[in-house]
Amino acid sequence: MALKEFMQTLTKDGVEGELIKASLVSLSASFILLGIFYFFKLRYIENFIPKYGFYLFFAILGYALILPSIRHVRAYKEFPCMSGMMIGMTIGMMAGFLSGFYIGATNGMFWGSVFGMAVGMFFGAWNGKCCGIMGVMEGLMAGFMGGLMGAMTALMMFNDNLKAAGVLVFLISAVIMAGLNYMIYKETRGAERKHKDNEFFTVLYSLILTGATILIAVYGPRSVLFQ
Repeated sequence: MALKEFMQTLTKDGVEGELIKASLVSLSASFILLGIFYFFKLRYIENFIPKYGFYLFFAILGYALILPSIRHVRAYKEFPCMSGMMIGMTIGMMAGFLSGFYIGATNGMFWGSVFGMAVGMFFGAWNGKCCGIMGVMEGLMAGFMGGLMGAMTALMMFNDNLKAAGVLVFLISAVIMAGLNYMIYKETRGAERKHKDNEFFTVLYSLILTGATILIAVYGPRSVLFQ
């Protein structure tokens, strides 16, 4: 019954009703930036689409999963300890794994790990703080592990259906993030909203993440296997 109610709230005004809109805003901002990069620079790179297009596309989709959930958390600010730890762990792990995987697929394990850990630990700790130091620690640990595991998975599957794995990684992450949003909905039913982000928040972080991903994937350092 609660799941049915949650699905209905996605099309109404309110915090949950902003989730789909935030995803679309994130996708729009990221693809516009990618289009600008492509028009001025990337189209002159030999084999850009076959070499980078797939991974940049799914990295952008991944960010459109993470950012709406962050807005969902920020809307209520404070959560019980167990819920906050789950929020920090889930966002840290998914942000770290997705960014680490797609950069690992283009630049190798070291740089994929560095980027994945940076993204995962930042967002994990930031959102885990909704329940205090335990959530922050959970977010840091999950981002640390997720970044390493994402890049390692990409390298391990380098010659074994890597693109198919990239699709599976995204789909599984989408299910997990949907579950997180449902959990937040159940924990906050009847609670008063404490914060409202405008679309500038989503656009800003979409541009930062997408821009960093493009620059590192295309122009950044890479391991010897990816030369």
